[in-house]
Amino acid sequence: MSLNRKHLPFFIAVLLGIGIYIGSKLSTNTSNHFANSKNVSKQKFSRLIDYLEYEYVDPVDTDSIVEGFIDTVLQNLDPHSSYIPKQDLASVKENMKGDFIGIGVSFYNYKDSITVIRAIEGGPSFRAGILPGDRILMADDDTIYGQNWSDTRVIERLRGKKNSKVQLTIKRTGVDSLLDFEIIRSEVPIKSVVASYMINPTLGYVKINRFAESTFLEFEKSIENLLSEGASNLVLDLRDNPGGFLQIAEQIADEFLEDGALILFTKNKTNEIEKSFATAKGRFEKAEVYVLINENSASASEIVAGALQDNDKGIIIGRRSFGKGLVQQEMDLGDGSAIRLTTSRYYTPTGRSIQRSYDKGSEAYYDDYYQRLEHRAVDTLQSDLLADSLKFTTPKGKIVYGGGGIIPDIYVPYDANFNNDIIEFLKASGVLDFFVFEYLDSKRAKYTSLSETEFLTTFEISEAIYQKFVSNFSDRINMKNEEINPYKNAIEILLKSAFAKQLFGDNTAAKVLSTFDPMLQKTNDLEAVVISN
Repeated sequence: MSLNRKHLPFFIAVLLGIGIYIGSKLSTNTSNHFANSKNVSKQKFSRLIDYLEYEYVDPVDTDSIVEGFIDTVLQNLDPHSSYIPKQDLASVKENMKGDFIGIGVSFYNYKDSITVIRAIEGGPSFRAGILPGDRILMADDDTIYGQNWSDTRVIERLRGKKNSKVQLTIKRTGVDSLLDFEIIRSEVPIKSVVASYMINPTLGYVKINRFAESTFLEFEKSIENLLSEGASNLVLDLRDNPGGFLQIAEQIADEFLEDGALILFTKNKTNEIEKSFATAKGRFEKAEVYVLINENSASASEIVAGALQDNDKGIIIGRRSFGKGLVQQEMDLGDGSAIRLTTSRYYTPTGRSIQRSYDKGSEAYYDDYYQRLEHRAVDTLQSDLLADSLKFTTPKGKIVYGGGGIIPDIYVPYDANFNNDIIEFLKASGVLDFFVFEYLDSKRAKYTSLSETEFLTTFEISEAIYQKFVSNFSDRINMKNEEINPYKNAIEILLKSAFAKQLFGDNTAAKVLSTFDPMLQKTNDLEAVVISN
């Protein structure tokens, strides 16, 4: 079986969405510049819209014309300038803010019933005692079950203003009577530090999936916990992290760099340079740091990896990163929509620009990305990336290269046994999560007393569970069982991870996956050498 590109990789949608930009809000000076402009081209375009609106023989949707024009213009500038329609802007901002106002549950609309997958840790429902498997039947006086209740409509009904109250009526398996919960809506965290735990007695692990407003505070809390547990060295996992806010990347890098070290500099169209330096506050300045990256690590992730690599700090492990060195600023268009416009380029401390060329247009730019994905099982460092003109030297004499992403110090090829079209599809499609949800929904009582330690050490995917999943999955994608069975080991790992996520959360799921992770295995080997020395 060969899945087409829309299944692989789903990350590309993220690159074009909320995660890819780094920047800040537009200053008021820019707004004043627009207000005072006498540009003839702007007047010409404005007159055209007026003629279409008032003089053209048939009705014309000028709003869609303007939006199409904006999209076309931005697409022809560079691959990362983008338009955000007003109906999307709120959700985009919410995701990058790091929280939203609501009751805090993930759910499936299952058999016309709103069934809780898990209450989000730290959210109002978690604090109130909402449990996995609970059916939400009513919110105040509204019944919220049945075919007319789409996911979007449910979300709209359950969200509301901060400190507002909603009375939920719950049906819980094993309890005869209905249960009532009064939930006070408040901030619900959208975690960007999705895993944090000790790999061994001295090595901590933190995985960051984007750089949102709340990321540094989450990171601080995580490393404080790891330090209290004995961490002296750290794995910073930035794989599949599409980026985010520039300032947050600087704060993360500062934790590892000595006072006064250059983190990065930016250069705008007038060649004005702004530099960012580390402060004296870093808690891992003397530690061994292992940074994990792959072809989906972009933007702010590359800032952190580049800053550490150019300052001879730590070891970068993995595969060449995405290659985005453009800085965007979000600019309000006055009607609730906005654009993210590239306003400068960023450079690593040695002066490298890691932005890949987009001279041939956005389509060719992303085609290059897709081609790299298709050849991840081998080292794909093209000779043009290692040209002398792109060669830079760190303070300690290490050779690094610009021209297209961060090239790791240690290359770890894509593991085709655990990563292939079928496995990528399983990870991206939600098929595993829904299967586990249905399985647990009928057998939840069996797992309620299981501790995380017991789960990690004793729980295994039985042959019966595996065969049931494969039967459902093969029917869905029109494959025979014998075509799926070569991937049995990987599928069982993913199934156990899905059980871990729904029973205990993202951290436990990450622990399950870590035992079969080639990059973490390479890190463990390096750490063993450090300890022995």
